[in-house]
Amino acid sequence: MTGSLQCKNGKYYVVVNLTDVNGKRKQKWVATDLTSKSGKREQEKVKREILSQFDNRSKLFTSDLLFSDYVELWLDETKIKVDSVTFQHYESEAYTHIIPYFRSLGVKLVNVDRQTIQNYFNSKYENGRIDGKGGLSATTLKHHRNVINQVLNLAVFNDLIPKNPCQFVTMPQTERYNYSFFTLDEMNQFLNAIKDERLYPLYVVTATFGLRKSEVLGIKWDSIDFENKTLTIKHTRVEGHTTVEKDKTKNQSSFRSFPLSDNIIELFKSLKVDENNNRKVFGKEYIKNDYVFKLENGTPYRPNYISKKHNQLLKKYGFKHIRFHDLRHSCASLLNAQGFTLKDIQEWLGHSDIQTTANVYAHLDVKRKQGISESLTNILDI
Repeated sequence: MTGSLQCKNGKYYVVVNLTDVNGKRKQKWVATDLTSKSGKREQEKVKREILSQFDNRSKLFTSDLLFSDYVELWLDETKIKVDSVTFQHYESEAYTHIIPYFRSLGVKLVNVDRQTIQNYFNSKYENGRIDGKGGLSATTLKHHRNVINQVLNLAVFNDLIPKNPCQFVTMPQTERYNYSFFTLDEMNQFLNAIKDERLYPLYVVTATFGLRKSEVLGIKWDSIDFENKTLTIKHTRVEGHTTVEKDKTKNQSSFRSFPLSDNIIELFKSLKVDENNNRKVFGKEYIKNDYVFKLENGTPYRPNYISKKHNQLLKKYGFKHIRFHDLRHSCASLLNAQGFTLKDIQEWLGHSDIQTTANVYAHLDVKRKQGISESLTNILDI
């Protein structure tokens, strides 16, 4: 409990900082018998005694607050602090898993301890899927831990609990994902197969620059400098409960520019001609916007639409299944095969640090390791 000593109209008060059951801060002025002649030591003693009294009262006052209710209070406070996509993920995790679980147990905020949180993660890891077909992944539970940890941090900040027990839980180990991607031959075969599909230009741009889905869908005409032949990634379209348009990238490193070859310039020019023709065909019904990749009537592609069409195209032309995001990994693989370094790949893909690139694409660095092996074999007397 915190507070301060204040003098008002010649009288001394201890101003106590309190937190109500909704987590909101308020102040209470408590009169004292102190006078202007009271020494600092006496003033400090009186303040400590009053704050101690209210500290004990506050713990009793909040004892009936359910943890599930406090998660909702945290959501209300967090909504104005994060972007809409992040909040949609928080909200989904909270209302789909966290709130129902703890509400069914009737656990009070003050009674949440390490074992309570550990039981949650153990349960969700074993059988947490909504469809009842097994448990949630370690990666998904990492997101849940982030939410629960933030909720409990807020409770500590508001003096509702003494410490955050979430920091002591044991999380399941994240399994290394085995990335799938197209080889150079597979990529060329796929692009040749879909050459007459409307999404062909989008695939060419995605594969050439290793773009995230949000990045390629966020390309606007102001992203393309035809005179200087550059493409700048500065807008994104992200899928949450709704499609969210952002005039920013995932991180600072994701904001990057690429030089454009003549064939890519011609591809963008053909898309502009296609757009102008569609404007004439649809007339007033055409949906005007600055996005490059869109339906004939001008509606920008939704991220979920691209994922669905991607699976359909793979099946239609008989190619192995890879995620749309794996086209980004395919680009990294092709760069590596051409002799480019991890640093080159990091900058091309827009990773924030080279460690991320190394962790994801370490399996691509086989040739370099083979060279090391051969060098050591040649110099050792074996």
